[in-house]
Amino acid sequence: MSGLSVVKALLPARADYDFRPPVVRADVLAGVTVGVVALPLALAFGVSSGAGAAAGLVTAVVAGVVAAVFGGSPVQVSGPTGAMAVVLAPVVAAHGASSVALVSIMGGILVLLAGVARLGRLVGYLPWPVVEGFTLGIACIIFLQQVPAAVGTTATPGRNPFLSALEAVAGAGAEVGWTVGTVAVVAVIMLVLPRLHRGIPASLVAVAVTTVAAEVLHVPVPRIGTLPSSIDAALPSFTPGTIGDLAGGAVAVAALAAIESLLSARVAVALTRGGPPVGPTRPDRELFGQGLASIVSGLFGGMPATGAIARTAVNVRSGARTRLSALVHAVVVLAVIYTATGLVSRIPLAALAGVLMVTSLRMAPARTIRDVVRASRSSAVTFAVTAVVTVAADLILAVEIGLVVAAFFALRTVARAAGASREPLPGAAEDGDEHIALFRFEGAMFWGASERVLTEIAAAAGDVRVVILRLSRLHLLDATGAKALGDTIEELEASGVTVLVKGVQDRHHHVLAATGALGRLGHEDHLFADLDDAVAHARFHARTVSAPSPG
Repeated sequence: MSGLSVVKALLPARADYDFRPPVVRADVLAGVTVGVVALPLALAFGVSSGAGAAAGLVTAVVAGVVAAVFGGSPVQVSGPTGAMAVVLAPVVAAHGASSVALVSIMGGILVLLAGVARLGRLVGYLPWPVVEGFTLGIACIIFLQQVPAAVGTTATPGRNPFLSALEAVAGAGAEVGWTVGTVAVVAVIMLVLPRLHRGIPASLVAVAVTTVAAEVLHVPVPRIGTLPSSIDAALPSFTPGTIGDLAGGAVAVAALAAIESLLSARVAVALTRGGPPVGPTRPDRELFGQGLASIVSGLFGGMPATGAIARTAVNVRSGARTRLSALVHAVVVLAVIYTATGLVSRIPLAALAGVLMVTSLRMAPARTIRDVVRASRSSAVTFAVTAVVTVAADLILAVEIGLVVAAFFALRTVARAAGASREPLPGAAEDGDEHIALFRFEGAMFWGASERVLTEIAAAAGDVRVVILRLSRLHLLDATGAKALGDTIEELEASGVTVLVKGVQDRHHHVLAATGALGRLGHEDHLFADLDDAVAHARFHARTVSAPSPG
């Protein structure tokens, strides 16, 4: 693909939209629905990250627009998310809320470059248990982070969320009854309303009901506080030293933004199956658009953005067909900023905590957890390790360790499937056949299996004069396997056993030649393409070569 084609594939096109009246109507209705759902989540995630409710609103608007226009998914909705709030919380604790905008820009640049480098398809290599363990871990962290607000206290910045939750419960004050009651009312409304009618924006209704009740009853609970009544661009101040200090956080933000956005886009594709046709998802363009969205969000004082799985799901289920729905969602949130910041500032923090607690419980359904655990022991271990490390240590570290664990089990499975079995010679038996051993290789000969397989050959060869190594069904051969194969040939030849090799595949010739394995055969004519020829030659040797002396 030429450079011009790469650039063109990353940019918006007229085909991104469908302005036929039925499609526009469906997109507008879906966008309004998502905007109503996104409003309390944007506020809650902004507060949860430490950047503030205003940052959450700005991100929903600015990043929502940019990602909708430049992203690679036609129905993806982007904005602040719980996972990103988890990553940002320690950054805010260490460097202050003012660092969020700069981290957003730095992380966005990395994601944008990943899109230009065409790395979007790499997320397909993430194993399912790792993804689900990561999601469960994030859900646990989001829930634990809301405990301080739920009991009317504040969390210690940068502390482990589990320990912070315990500390908050132990230090709860007199207003704990009011805050816990607020959370309970929100939870009940969010759980009951969808059963009455799926179209009701339960989270918004829950926040509105508890806010009105708090105002009427003069409930002594902490509120969101002052919010901006406009959105203004401002380049965050920084120094070379500041950039160095925030580099680690920016890498974590970029990694999470890329993974979460591409996973959300994959979920969107699954949700659209069986419904009205929508355009294809382009992973590289999705990274480019999400990176640009975070950059612009940072310029307006917002947070890093990612594709939001919950809002994307609402968008698809509400009938969205094109990017217009995500644009409408951003306009709805923008309208709140310019017309209702006074009302929004009175929302109790406990109400937002309740919204996030219920949201976190829905992130990892019990059915999904059960399916992962029951799939296999390896998937259950990978899932559990990823989830525990996510909560106890770090999100990116959790993905890395989860990949290592998954790779270990995968390699063990491949190694166990590899083998060299002794089989009878084809055709009618002849005198001397008992001195010929034919071994058929299957599966893989790589560093995880070669030693075991070749040890089995040496043990099974016994009192033979000729060994035929049949390699035509060998699917994988790495340098370690080729070297071990050469060492085995050398050892057998040194003990007086003639080794014949049959069926070397073209793709394996280079590594066998590079490691000198084929050069260790007793004669260059001991390499065969046909099994019958190899057997005939082996029978000739078995009749004419005397048996090797013991030892």
